[in-house]
Amino acid sequence: MVKDNDTVIAEFNDIVNMDANELHEWLGQEESAGSGWSKDDGSGETVGHESGRKIIAILEKNPKKDPEKYDQDDIDHMRKVVAYCKRHLAQEQSAKQNPGSKSAKSLKNWGHDPQKS
Repeated sequence: MVKDNDTVIAEFNDIVNMDANELHEWLGQEESAGSGWSKDDGSGETVGHESGRKIIAILEKNPKKDPEKYDQDDIDHMRKVVAYCKRHLAQEQSAKQNPGSKSAKSLKNWGHDPQKS
């Protein structure tokens, strides 16, 4: 069953616990760029790194998190972020225990700092 948009927005705003500045700073670090699956386009960028850039755009576009200000592209990406973060948080406890783990770095690329939760 597909979650309705309001649920996706609420879950995104709950699970993304990094603000745009924190995420931008993190994505600029070398350890961010090397964590996760590489995209198929030959760019060398990871899927999570690209996701992080999209999350920054969403956060900057709507800093007050007004549900009426998100467009469908935003919500579609928010849905991916929520699914990814929930799945990885459920599978792996190492992200909280080891901030240097691949899992923790990958979650940060997706806007969730496991050390904050």
